[in-house]
Amino acid sequence: MDVLLLFFIGLFSGAYGIMVGAGGGFIFVPALLLLFQMSPAMAAGTGLLVVLINSVSGLYGYVRQHRIEYNIGIWLSLGAIPGSVIGVWLATIIPVNYFHGIFAIVLIGLGLFLFIKKAPVKTSDSLDGEEGKTSIPMFPMIGFGIVMGVVSTFFGIGGGWLIVPVLIYLFKMSPHKATATSIFSLSLYSAVGVGIHLYYDHIVWSTALIGGAGAFLGAQIGVYASNRVSGKLLIQLLSILLIIIGVRMFF
Repeated sequence: MDVLLLFFIGLFSGAYGIMVGAGGGFIFVPALLLLFQMSPAMAAGTGLLVVLINSVSGLYGYVRQHRIEYNIGIWLSLGAIPGSVIGVWLATIIPVNYFHGIFAIVLIGLGLFLFIKKAPVKTSDSLDGEEGKTSIPMFPMIGFGIVMGVVSTFFGIGGGWLIVPVLIYLFKMSPHKATATSIFSLSLYSAVGVGIHLYYDHIVWSTALIGGAGAFLGAQIGVYASNRVSGKLLIQLLSILLIIIGVRMFF
């Protein structure tokens, strides 16, 4: 039963995570904490490995759809790599009770923002190929990448759940391109975070492999579904899920 549960959690988190550009860790990590009573550090390391498997699988589909802004993804990754080192260090020193509270507050706050705030009109329903390249300065992206690296390895959830809203609301990128670019960046810097967690022995391999198998398959479902829904719906799906998980984390 545990094997089937892990596989289907990985499948669902992989499909949903790829569709909204968040990698699925924000579903998988809370499941490890709440259902399998895993410690925060082990849940973060194991969850991040599943996120890596999920993002690499989804990346293949988004490359074929030509939805990725590669330069932005690379700049984010350059900042996220040193941020990943900080995130792992924080995961080893912050008490368990703080972990749940911080996680919940961040998720609920972002979810409410996305639910209330309307997406920019010109990008709210932009699909693949309907807009040109997005021009974003390099240094702000690298700085933001540092924050994402810390979040990714500290919580073990990737960080795409915050990258996507920033790209949409601050830099006016369409939701469809923002989700794909987020997954590209996530596949790069999460690999570094996984390496760091390996060093600290924060990965439960049996859990990661079973959940990763589900996430790998789920990613392909997410890529297929993502290109068939509106940008507005993508944002709504992300906001609702963040609020639900955040509230659940308090209990």
